[in-house]
Amino acid sequence: MSKYKDKEQGTILSLNAKWISWTHTAVAYTAFLSALSVGMYLHFHKIVRNEFYGYPDEWFPSVSATIGDRYPERSFFMLFIAMTSGPRFALVALWYLLTARPAKALPKFVAGVGVFRTLTCGGWTYVTSTDDHDWHDIFMISYLVATIPWTAGCIALSPPNPTAVKYRKYLAGAFFGTIPFMVYFFIQHKIHRVAGAYTTYSFFEWSLILFDVAFDAVTALDFDTFEIVVKDVKGLSKGVNVSSKSATVIEKEKGKATAGIFDAKFSWSEVLDTAAEVYYGFAFWSMLTGLGVTIWYFPLWYMGISGYEAFVMSTIGPLLLGVKPVRSLVLKNLRAFHLLSLGGLLAWQCKDPAYRLSTVGIGVAVSCLSWAATLYSESGNEARLESKILAWISGLIMSSAVKFAWKTNNPLWPIMHDANGGQNGIGLALAILAMLRFTRKAPLKAAATVKKDEQNGSSVLAALGIGGLFFGLHSLLSDTSTMISWVWEGYPVQGPLAAPHGWFTVAAMTAGLLTRVRQPRLVSTWSVYGVGCVGAAILTLYPNWFGYYGGLTVAFYLTAIAPAMITAASRGSPATTFGLGFFIYNLMVLFHVWVVAYAFVPGGPLVREHTDWIMTTMMLLIGAGVFNLTSIGSRQREIRGQPSQSRHRKYHTLALGVINLFFIANTIRRFPSNDFKPYHEESRLITTGIWTVHFSLDNDMWSSEYRMRDLIRELEIDVIGLLETDSQRIIMGNRDTTQFLSEELGMYVDYGPGPNKHTWGSALLSKFPIMNSTHHLLPSPVGELAPAIHATLDVYGELVDVFVFHSGQEEDPEDRRLQTEYLSKLMGSSPRPSILLAYLVTTPLEGNYNTYVSGVSGMHDVDPSDWDRWCEYILYKRLRRVGYARVSRSTITDTELQVAKFVVPKGDAEKAQIATLESDVKARDRRVSERDIPQGWRFPALFRGQGVRGHRYHVFDEPRYYNP
Repeated sequence: MSKYKDKEQGTILSLNAKWISWTHTAVAYTAFLSALSVGMYLHFHKIVRNEFYGYPDEWFPSVSATIGDRYPERSFFMLFIAMTSGPRFALVALWYLLTARPAKALPKFVAGVGVFRTLTCGGWTYVTSTDDHDWHDIFMISYLVATIPWTAGCIALSPPNPTAVKYRKYLAGAFFGTIPFMVYFFIQHKIHRVAGAYTTYSFFEWSLILFDVAFDAVTALDFDTFEIVVKDVKGLSKGVNVSSKSATVIEKEKGKATAGIFDAKFSWSEVLDTAAEVYYGFAFWSMLTGLGVTIWYFPLWYMGISGYEAFVMSTIGPLLLGVKPVRSLVLKNLRAFHLLSLGGLLAWQCKDPAYRLSTVGIGVAVSCLSWAATLYSESGNEARLESKILAWISGLIMSSAVKFAWKTNNPLWPIMHDANGGQNGIGLALAILAMLRFTRKAPLKAAATVKKDEQNGSSVLAALGIGGLFFGLHSLLSDTSTMISWVWEGYPVQGPLAAPHGWFTVAAMTAGLLTRVRQPRLVSTWSVYGVGCVGAAILTLYPNWFGYYGGLTVAFYLTAIAPAMITAASRGSPATTFGLGFFIYNLMVLFHVWVVAYAFVPGGPLVREHTDWIMTTMMLLIGAGVFNLTSIGSRQREIRGQPSQSRHRKYHTLALGVINLFFIANTIRRFPSNDFKPYHEESRLITTGIWTVHFSLDNDMWSSEYRMRDLIRELEIDVIGLLETDSQRIIMGNRDTTQFLSEELGMYVDYGPGPNKHTWGSALLSKFPIMNSTHHLLPSPVGELAPAIHATLDVYGELVDVFVFHSGQEEDPEDRRLQTEYLSKLMGSSPRPSILLAYLVTTPLEGNYNTYVSGVSGMHDVDPSDWDRWCEYILYKRLRRVGYARVSRSTITDTELQVAKFVVPKGDAEKAQIATLESDVKARDRRVSERDIPQGWRFPALFRGQGVRGHRYHVFDEPRYYNP
């Protein structure tokens, strides 16, 4: 700060310029040293390892290994380097002001070099060698080259300060004197491969950093002559009005620009009200989104219509409000009905799946009834009504955020409990407290006698809008990864990933809702509706980032239009607007299922593979609601945004901010590390598996991800194909099991064809990097679509192809024949070692089997003597198969897990040996006992005998081993 006690009038702040130098020095050193400290603590053995040696030969990391290779040390470095940029640019500017002289070009040149050097520092900082090795090196070399004229120029321009000049000479000499030693030890490491040379090199490399930053720190001795002053020359900081407009007019304009959100005074009571409303909205969406997945359990296990699907109509409870005595009863006892609805969150206590579904269904029915009655009763008060509606939509955003934190499961769902990550008890307790706060204000009696008014618009049009709106919100926005899975096309990645890009969906939803608060009339126009339609078309028709941009447009539009549509519905007859609206929503839910389940439902083939029809219908229904809103009566009812009505808006904005921060924190927590390692790298072993996981619902209707994870981990599987994985539909809970498994097991994942491809799903998880993958929809003229993934993996430096495939059903022999021919030719087209992990629906050595295992495909059966197979198979070529096992499923699914072990050949000699076995069946299939193979090739003994948790080696009762 200034050393003068008295400041000139109007001066707000004065600061000695030397503190710019000291701040730059402190933050720059913090960037490097924090990364070094965190890296040494968390990843010491990994960051000291280089291409030739590891600990103990090498015991200190290089700068590049510390700051660019691993999370979180990389993030520490990038954060503090970003903070360094401000003081850095200020330092360069101050140096120029200090040294500039008329008619002298050197100060300008040195300043330009200083700016260039700062920009190139940002280049090698944020473009790591892993991102783009060439550009990283270009930025780094440019930085080092620019250091020469910067150093020389600073010394040449130094003011007459002997101390500063002395330090600059010493530090410059130390910097450039270090470089020859650093180069020498780098050559010893790189060319001569001397153990420990890289550690010595690293010490010299770190010395360069210390000397470089210290050289710029010397400017503090020169800048002591400068003082930075911030001065208010017009008195604006003191509240002086410098405008021609009056202060009152300006305050009104500010309030209008912010919709009055920040004009309200802070109130803890209203904070609690808002928190309760949003959480109670979250409880509603938890029950509604949990209903579908509990219904899905029954047709899944019945393999057809079970009758329990009728519970999908639970949402039409508001139809009862058409009966006047019932409406009166509900309105007079809203708190009791809301409390009764929370029984849906108690469903996890019902062990019997049928009872659990019934409990959820009743809870959803009463919840829809109660919410409709609440909105109807509040329709006479614009502020209270808007607050409830904002809470309802914010509850959906919170639901999406919580599902992201739980990796696409909701911890309050009836398929969750303590053993698989559920938080049902805590969630229910909070929901009860939120409900009591939510209903603490008595309903407005006048609302119960609202009469039909032309200004309220058409109840039927409002119902159509509600049906399309809730279907869009539920099907596309109840999970942030749903639209991302729509646009997923495989590797190399050219589109968004569920983590970290899922937040973009929440951000779009939040922006839409806040735009509605600020510009209520704008979002209800036909032009904005047209933008929403274009977004829906782009999402439906295009993959990768462009398709996702369309999805973000839809997310923005749906949450922006939702409050207006719900407001219009609240002012009409609730039995029509919400009862009929939810009935239309239910029809859309069934439509949504039938496009993929067409082979199992009456009339299904008529809508086969027509997601485009679904999106068109949804937007037409919403269009009907927009038509209702644009009527004169509806427009007159828009909330004007007066300050007296805006207090709740402030708190809902804060609530949305908290939800977004919660999501971002979990995005950081889930940020992929991509440093996965196979289980037996030393043996060049690749353990593969195939498993049909039944949409991650076990025999008792519990989510099965945790149990699947444990079995896959204990079997030490490196690459696994999962079938029946696409749960990104309303009826399946909009879930994605592969996110949980890939992150928990440390594996790369290809999610397979998205839900808009109309398959039951196939996915690939791999410990090895996926270099390329393509998705195939095999010929299916009659039955369900057959998905396949063709992926190329980098396995110990060798490219290996892996195929994951789900064949058509037994009832469609022509489909299966065409699919067999397609896949066999696809496998045969690969010259690389290959593995097929598939569900084939064939008998060994008969029919289509002889096309899969043939000269066309070039593939071999993992065990031709295993006659007891029908669904799952593992085939291979140009690899050394060493083991095969079949592991019982317990109650996780209806299908066993098959596992095979292969050794990837290394060098020409091993590859030639494998090639000779391609035609020698007897030698290739020669079996040996477990004691005849290396320890690293063996299956875990954990599953011998009775096994664990219902998993054991079955059929043969033990693994089979081969050693040709």
